[in-house]
Amino acid sequence: MKAFFSFVVIVMQFCCFSLAFSASFEDTKRAAEQGDAAAQNELGLMYDRGKGVTKDYKKAKELYEKAAEQGLADAQFNLGKIYAFKKGVPQDFAAARQWWEKAADQGYAKAMMFLGMLDAEGLGAPQDYTRARQWWEKAAALGNADAMCSLGILYEYAKGVSYDPAKAKELYRKACDKGDRVACERYARLQR
Repeated sequence: MKAFFSFVVIVMQFCCFSLAFSASFEDTKRAAEQGDAAAQNELGLMYDRGKGVTKDYKKAKELYEKAAEQGLADAQFNLGKIYAFKKGVPQDFAAARQWWEKAADQGYAKAMMFLGMLDAEGLGAPQDYTRARQWWEKAAALGNADAMCSLGILYEYAKGVSYDPAKAKELYRKACDKGDRVACERYARLQR
C-alpha cells in the first residue's frame, strides 16, 4: 500500500500539475518584481520545471516564498512540494505540511490530497489513517479524483475505516468518471 501511495505522489508531481505559461518570461518577470503574487508563482513554476529558463530550484523556492507569504494558495502548495520532494533543499515533511495546511485552509483540494498522503504514509508525523481520511474527504467533496481514489483504497483495505468494498467501488467509480485511470482499474477489478 505504501508503494502505491508513493507512486501516486510521483505521478501527481510530474503529470497532474501542468500549467500553460501564457505570458512571456519578461512580462512575468517584470510583474513578479513588482510584487504580483500570481506572477511570482508562475515564474517560480518556470524555474521549477525549466520551462523557458534553466531549471533552478533555489530561484523557484524564493519566488514561491514571496507569493506564499502574500497568501497565494498555489504558491503555498508549490512551496510544500519543494520541501516534500527535495527540490534544492533537504526533505522536510514538516515544512511541506505547514505550507500545504495554509493552502488547504483556503480550500485548495490538491493540498488536502497531499496532506492526506503525508498522514497515510506517516511522513513527518506518525501514520494516521483517520486524519488522512478526513483530508481526503474534504478534497473529494471539492471534486478531487485522486482523493476519491485514495478514500476507496482505505475502504477496500480497511485502513482506519471498516472494510466496505461497496463504498470503495462507489468512490472508484466517481473518481473514474473524473478520468482517474487508477480508479478505473480498481473499479473494473471490483466489478468482477
